[in-house]
Amino acid sequence: MSKSVAIVTGAAGDIGRAIAKRLADDHDVILLVDIDEAAAQKAAQTLGPAERFVAFKADITREIDTAEMAKAASGLGTLRTLVNNAGAACAVSLHDTTPEIWRADNVLNLEAAFLCFRAVEDMLKASKGSVINIASVNGMAVFGHPAYSAAKAGLLHFTRLVAVEYGKFGIRSNAVAPGTVRTQAWEVRAAANPNVFEEAKRWYALRRVVDPVDVANAVSFLASPLASAITGVCLPVDCGLTAGQAELAHTFTQSDHY
Repeated sequence: MSKSVAIVTGAAGDIGRAIAKRLADDHDVILLVDIDEAAAQKAAQTLGPAERFVAFKADITREIDTAEMAKAASGLGTLRTLVNNAGAACAVSLHDTTPEIWRADNVLNLEAAFLCFRAVEDMLKASKGSVINIASVNGMAVFGHPAYSAAKAGLLHFTRLVAVEYGKFGIRSNAVAPGTVRTQAWEVRAAANPNVFEEAKRWYALRRVVDPVDVANAVSFLASPLASAITGVCLPVDCGLTAGQAELAHTFTQSDHY
């Protein structure tokens, strides 16, 4: 029997590693794709045996690289899951967003997911596999980082496009939209401002921020048979951020009395 394979892009980062580790529970081989080859190899070595965690260097904004990624995956077994996780944000405000930043953020956060999917779509048709796009709450509302946010909003629509057009082939397409995730990048901010997490927590109903494992668990569920009837959805993993803010709700409720 052919081994089941999952591809995780941006796999060297905190969220990517957590997703790769979780998907290994029900996939035989995880292809860890990252533009940083050394970081991908380190992640693979940390996660487990070389026959199960395979590092692969690729710039997923380049069609030639995504084609090589697909070829590598096909040599490992039957591709069951594609996780488009790679992403990054540059300018914080629209005023600070140059045309170059706008294009770069859209290429990495939206176009790359399209290129990766098109590279492996025939393999996913054959396996009736699953695509999970790692979007963001920024794609659902305005929280800054405009170019990144616009790209993530586009990624959510792309998720639905795949679900509708490829459902007849048995392919499911869903998205996970994390809120603030406690990654190394946030740890750097915490070093500069020890109160950064406490300040962020007040906006979250659960009074905590998201852990990479929370995102990984959501991805694992959407990729599994438990979600066999779920496609075209965005699952926020945001500790209640997009549900609303209790402090604001309390303020508006109080004002209703006057």
